[in-house]
Amino acid sequence: MLRGMTNSTTHVFTLSLARSQHCKPLLTLSSLWNNVKDGSFLLHSSYTTDIKSKVENKRTVENLYRLSVDIKKIRRLKEWVLFQDAAYVKETANTLREMGADKTAIANILERCPEAILRTPAEINSQRDLWQSVCQNEKQLVKLIEQFPESFFTVEHHENQKSNVQFFQELGLKNNIISRFFTSAPDIFYKPVEKNKHIVETLQRMYLNLGGSNANMKIWLLKLLSQNPFILLNSSTAVQENLEFLQKKDFTDSEVLQLLSRLKGFIFNLSPNTMQKSMFFSKDVFKCSDQELKELVLKCPALLYNSVPILEERLKGLLKEGISVDQIKETPMVLELTTQIVQYRIKKLAALGYNIKNGNLGNLNGTKRDFEATYCRIQAKRERPMFNPVAPLD
Repeated sequence: MLRGMTNSTTHVFTLSLARSQHCKPLLTLSSLWNNVKDGSFLLHSSYTTDIKSKVENKRTVENLYRLSVDIKKIRRLKEWVLFQDAAYVKETANTLREMGADKTAIANILERCPEAILRTPAEINSQRDLWQSVCQNEKQLVKLIEQFPESFFTVEHHENQKSNVQFFQELGLKNNIISRFFTSAPDIFYKPVEKNKHIVETLQRMYLNLGGSNANMKIWLLKLLSQNPFILLNSSTAVQENLEFLQKKDFTDSEVLQLLSRLKGFIFNLSPNTMQKSMFFSKDVFKCSDQELKELVLKCPALLYNSVPILEERLKGLLKEGISVDQIKETPMVLELTTQIVQYRIKKLAALGYNIKNGNLGNLNGTKRDFEATYCRIQAKRERPMFNPVAPLD
């Protein structure tokens, strides 16, 4: 199965291993594949156990009961934890308590991530110090641990995490952004810092080659990383291939830079093949030339990064509402919205007597706040009297 995984996998999946008997928990897909390749997989298998020949660690179960932890839930999801000879239930609970976690929070954390009790006090304290270095206070730290316990108790890559935190701080990323990375994109910390440095250098070089200025490069880079840290999970080769694809489609350097900024770097999560298919689909639907297609993509990058099935579904949804292809071509940004959002907004406008088929399709566009502003504006216009009944006729 692992051989079928691609290097572009960027979603933050963590193996639950709830029913596995052969792997250490909290090991990410990317790190697991790397361990298999370099032969260090066995180093992560210290919790391997044959459940059939084991009995529960009585002391572990008793200590968890005293903390009001739902043992049945652990038995159902991660039973193997209870069979380990070495466990640090009291020590883990005490550390969480010292940070300010109450009884309910401690129980919730250990139910969601029972592997936490297998971490030594030294490992947990090292993580505590590292996470605390980018958190405002321990109250925020406890809140993050309660929400994302798996990320906090992943200790196998502590030295890499520490080096990457220092690197991100040196780049100029604020601590609140780095703390968000810990929970939203933990995989970027597990890599050796040299690999993240290489990707950052590739992005900097690319920005300058596309006509960006040294004066603006830092701001551009920090914004890009803040919006899409997953870009660090890509290889420099993938970044270069996608860049070359756009250039072969006759996008100018400034237009490529514009797309990169508008797409928040997510373009590097795609492949040339996927983008090619999406562009062919759009060209066929809108019956346009290569130049017209390029202009449409610049107006609506969704035509580039959305897959054909997604574009097809959204197009059908719009046509079903009586909207023509010409209207969509005129306002392609509507394809950035899901079918459900479009249907909801059309229905809401219709309640005001606004017929989107004969109106401006652009009134559907934008964020939730943008649409609410548009809705209020149309509503106010509809409710405004046609004339002032108390004004003099002359």
